[in-house]
Amino acid sequence: MRQRLLSALALASVTGGGLLADATASAQTFSTPSAVPPPGEAPKVSALWAVVRELADDSYQGRGAGSPGYDRAAAWLVKQLTAMGLQPAGTKGFYQPVDLVAQSFDTAASHAALIGPSAMVPLSVPQDIYFRGGHAMPVDLNAPIIFAGYGLSMPDVGYDDFADIDVKGKIVVVLPGGPESISGARKSNARSEVAGLLARRGALGLIQLSTPKQTEIPWARQVSGSSRASLMLSDGGLRDVSAPFLAGALNPEKAEALLAGSGHSFAELAALADSGAKLPHFDLATRLSTHVVTTRKLLHSANIVARLPGSDPVLSKQVVVVSAHLDGLGVGTPVKGDAIYNGALDNAVGVASALTIARDLKSGKRPRRSVLFLFPTAEEGGLLGSRYFAMRPSVPKTSIVADINFDMPLPIFPLTSVTPIGYEESSLGKVAAAVSDKMGLPIVPDPFPDRRVFIRSDQYSFIKAGVPSLFMKLGFKRDTPEAVVEHDWRANIYHSPRDDGNQPVIRPVAAAFADYVTAVVRRVANETARPTWNADSYFARFAGKK
Repeated sequence: MRQRLLSALALASVTGGGLLADATASAQTFSTPSAVPPPGEAPKVSALWAVVRELADDSYQGRGAGSPGYDRAAAWLVKQLTAMGLQPAGTKGFYQPVDLVAQSFDTAASHAALIGPSAMVPLSVPQDIYFRGGHAMPVDLNAPIIFAGYGLSMPDVGYDDFADIDVKGKIVVVLPGGPESISGARKSNARSEVAGLLARRGALGLIQLSTPKQTEIPWARQVSGSSRASLMLSDGGLRDVSAPFLAGALNPEKAEALLAGSGHSFAELAALADSGAKLPHFDLATRLSTHVVTTRKLLHSANIVARLPGSDPVLSKQVVVVSAHLDGLGVGTPVKGDAIYNGALDNAVGVASALTIARDLKSGKRPRRSVLFLFPTAEEGGLLGSRYFAMRPSVPKTSIVADINFDMPLPIFPLTSVTPIGYEESSLGKVAAAVSDKMGLPIVPDPFPDRRVFIRSDQYSFIKAGVPSLFMKLGFKRDTPEAVVEHDWRANIYHSPRDDGNQPVIRPVAAAFADYVTAVVRRVANETARPTWNADSYFARFAGKK
């Protein structure tokens, strides 16, 4: 994979354009986060990667939320923020404590089966089916199954997979994707709400089934990761689902057994889903029987929050949040003898980028609004730290005007364009576009909207709280060398022990991208007008929650 990555990067450097010459030219000179800085490297670049090297070190044991390794990483980060002269802005100094519950699944004691019209098909746990979810699950369940297409309820745009079906007392099976005519952001939001919606309508569970084409992480790696405990906020009032509700994923190889006697094949449904076509809804001839054994324990973690005071006597009472999750996946299933999921690009580089922005904003002319640097815990557990902050912020809720989020800004191909996820939804998109014009970095749409990245990082917690937000990503288009590089990284390195200091990166790209985001943050912090949702944005309805 490394040779393919290097080859694609070299090709991208030729075809990607000549923007930001220092970052683009370096596409032909690869290094690693842990390497000695190359001769002549800019101090800002070296400083950024020094932070990545530190946080991705084995001594932090992957920074799992609620672990001693995370606590050590948080203490190290607080020292950096203190040394920079930023103000503590948590509820206990720089800390905002967040209590979590870790729910572990006993796969040896759990079992499942498909009970079909002519036979029972045992399902191995977790090889054939695994269970995950930030809520309690029923111990024993034997229920009919209904196929509900994409599992999206969006009546405001004329689409609702649940409009003509009764899910009460049933387990619902869905496929990824959705109609091509509906925006990725809108589909992503609907998918995030489906478990809560189904629970309220009396459904007993939700099973995800993916098509081979839309599988982001190979099934074997999903199974490996399923042994990790699921996290939930200890305060049940902050969860989407309160009653026991089954949640899991089924191996696509068992899809035909699931569909036996239904009159439909998995190949047929997968082809429709991959093309964004309308999917049928139908009751299955099979039932699902499950016995799920779990154990729980309380974990204590914390968000880290620091403030750079604004210069304007009035606007300084408002804050622009720059967020980057500090946690990683911790220690998990060993891969080739390595059990530490270091999280170098997910998300030590995001934390390092946020510190770079803080240093640049502090050393230059102070922005008019205050800037709040938030390093959430438990992002990997379901955006839990940012959800806690957004619902119970350490600053007045009404003072938060925007969130600019860093998560996995992948410096693995040249920086020639940007994709600020969510730019179509609020006035922040115009700010990002103005900076793009000035810096020669055009905005390109999300090339894979059905990956649902809109809801998969901490900006979504702010969006649900009514705060206009952007999720900052390097840009690339489908069917390009950059897309190949990004695909290979996700398939082979993402959420694995290989996301460490030994992977190839383009060191100056991370700092150049941080410069772009710094300019966006500065402009948002200096504008007199408060950011607003676009009039036609679905997400404007959340503004009343502030």
